Amino acid sequence: MTELTTDSKLTFAEPAPSAPQRSRRNSPSRAARNARHGLVTALKHTGLILFGFVMLYPLLWMAVSSIKPDALIFREPGLIPTETDLSNYTEGWDALLHPFSHYLINSAIIVLGSVLGNLFSCSLAAYAFARLKFRGRNFWFAIMLMSIMLPIHVIIVPQYVMFSQLSWINTFLPLIVPKLLATDAFFIFLMVQFFRGIPKELDEAARIDGAGHLRIFWQIMMPLAVPALATTAIFTFIWTWNDFFSQLIFLTKPDMYTVPIALRTFVDTSGESSWGALFAMSMVSLVPVFLVFLFGQKYLVKGIATTGIK
Repeated sequence: MTELTTDSKLTFAEPAPSAPQRSRRNSPSRAARNARHGLVTALKHTGLILFGFVMLYPLLWMAVSSIKPDALIFREPGLIPTETDLSNYTEGWDALLHPFSHYLINSAIIVLGSVLGNLFSCSLAAYAFARLKFRGRNFWFAIMLMSIMLPIHVIIVPQYVMFSQLSWINTFLPLIVPKLLATDAFFIFLMVQFFRGIPKELDEAARIDGAGHLRIFWQIMMPLAVPALATTAIFTFIWTWNDFFSQLIFLTKPDMYTVPIALRTFVDTSGESSWGALFAMSMVSLVPVFLVFLFGQKYLVKGIATTGIK
């Protein structure tokens, strides 16, 4: 046996670092990562704020212009007014043939009739396409979807001729009655997508209990379809309230004017336009739309997210 001398030295290799230790040495520190993440987040938020400001600038400019004298509206286009004139609101309210409340009421009547009509007729049509089996269902559903692509300018002339023969011109009927006949294919499609997402077992259980289609529609489908109904109501309100073309065609008497047409009368082709009063009443007309969207945005987002429209 070979003996180890006292002079011999035993050398041992230093153990290699483990994988977690190597990763900690090579990767940046947690503080650096947090700093970089915070910088990226701050840049994103700054970009979103700037983009939002660009999108809101026209609205802010109109709000500021509504409290400026007419002579300074286009002379000083900035957002900080040097002079304020709140009389634009009082003068604009009584500047037309009737107080501006008269035109607000006219618009409210049309909007209320349109909302109720779409909720009633579009939900019935959607239930038929989603739950009933009848001959040619797919064909008529495709025809209904194709009608979405028809611009209003194509159908406005035959509609005007038909409503003129019925003596409905200068009444609210041409703007309300079509809503009772499920003419808005977009809302039918939206509700069909929602109804198809409801389990059919609920229908089968109701039929076992002796319920018919009307009872199933009213007591089962409608309570579950609140998000889709709210989405339909909000969109109908906004589109009808802001509609100018159809109301201009069918309503020609000043007594029947709605808010969009009344705002148009502030603009004079001769150049003597009351811009301050126009902007002031425009801000007043935006209040209902803002309130509806503010209190209904939860249902709006939920209705869009649950109907298959991404």
